[in-house]
This record gives sequence, structure tokens and C-alpha cells, in this order.
Amino acid sequence: MDREQNELNEQLDPSRIPNHIAIIMDGNGRWAKKRHLPRVAGHKEGMNTVKKVAIAASNLGVKVLTLYAFSTENWKRPKTEVSYLMQLPIRFFSTFVPDLVKHNVKVMVMGDTSQLPKATQKAVRDAINDTADCDGMILNFALNYGGRDEIVRAVRGIATDVANKRLNLDQISAKTVDDYLMTAPLKELADPDLLIRTSGELRLSNFLLWQIAYSEFIFTDQFWPDFDANSLEKAIIKFQQRKRRFGGLINK
Repeated sequence: MDREQNELNEQLDPSRIPNHIAIIMDGNGRWAKKRHLPRVAGHKEGMNTVKKVAIAASNLGVKVLTLYAFSTENWKRPKTEVSYLMQLPIRFFSTFVPDLVKHNVKVMVMGDTSQLPKATQKAVRDAINDTADCDGMILNFALNYGGRDEIVRAVRGIATDVANKRLNLDQISAKTVDDYLMTAPLKELADPDLLIRTSGELRLSNFLLWQIAYSEFIFTDQFWPDFDANSLEKAIIKFQQRKRRFGGLINK
């Protein structure tokens, strides 16, 4: 074990690991450009980073790791890049599911997967089915996901149930909205404790807009392919140094 790892281990409090970490995986294209490589090379390396970070998070005791894999706006990218991105889940799951099962990691996917190519949809379904019996960390991919789209769908669902008299207006609360969002299967773990964005950009890009109301944010200049287990631990250490008040006071 190297010196940096020893120092991180000394600073990290294993009893205060965030239950749910969400990551905006940004900077694949810029990582590739910096190395005079095509953008798709960055996406390929980014896929390898997902594997490393997922196992690291599981080993640390994280309960949910949500990764922003493809947004509802990413369809605007060049067709060749979108086509490559649609192939990544197939490659990822075909090689990595055995490792996920070995580490007792369960795959979950949220977003409008009906718009994905058939082969990508099948890869997603197979990964969910193959890890269905795992009861360790949930590796939750946001795939063709957008925060505003999610909220619109929730509002439609609530309105439909009110119109059909399955729900009364006076019953609608924040908990009701939670129950109609794509993160509903996560139950009490739906809201991330920590949101990380790589690449130095300081925006949310339409990600988990309802759920991050009281998340701690950490922005790092590292491009996603350069992010690793040590990077994750450093972010968690920063998280542990924060005082979370949820709108109240710690010492009254």
C-alpha cells in the first residue's frame, strides 16, 4: 500500500460513508482530445473507470452509486458518437456482470430505455436479471435520463391518478412526488448524500433535480477517465468534513 493510500485510510471515517453517491461522469471527450485521440477513445476509457469506481464504492460500503451515463439531451451529439455510446452498455455488461455478481452488486437502470436501440435494451435487461439476486450495493445507471423529463412524468402520473380518483388532491405531499419518480425503487436511499461532477464544470446538467435538494456537491477538475478509487475516497473525506443541517441548526 502506497503512502497516499495510507494517508487516505487515516483520514477516512468508515462509519460515515455516504449511503448514496451520484456522479456526473464528465470529461471523456476532453481527456481524449488532450491525448490527440478520437472522442470515442475517451468514452471507452471512461467505461473502464466505471468498473474501477463501482468496485471501490462497493468495497467502501456505499449502498447506492448512481451514474449519469446518457442524458435526454445527449441525442444532440454527432450520430457516430451516439452510436458508439449506445454500444457501451453492451460491452460493459457483457464483460463486467460476472464481477458485479462476485461483489454482490445489483444493477438498476432509470430513464426512458424504450428509446434505446434494441440490442442496448437487451443488454440492460440481461444485466438487471443477472444481478437480481444480489443484495449489496445498487449500481444505478441513469440512461436516457433527464431530471425535468422525470418530474414531468411524475406530474402526469399524479394527475392521472387524481383524475381516476385513485388519489385525492389533499393527499399529495413531497412523499407522493418521491413515489412517482424514477428513483422510487430506492425508497429511503433515493436522495444522494453526495453529488460529484468531474471535469471542472460547475453545473447540474438536468440531473436528479428533485433528489439533490440537500445533497453535498463536490466538483473536481479531473476528467472522468482519470478519476479512480483514491479520487473517490478524497471526495468522501471532503464530504465527511461538511456539516449537514438540512435547513436547521446543529447546535440550538
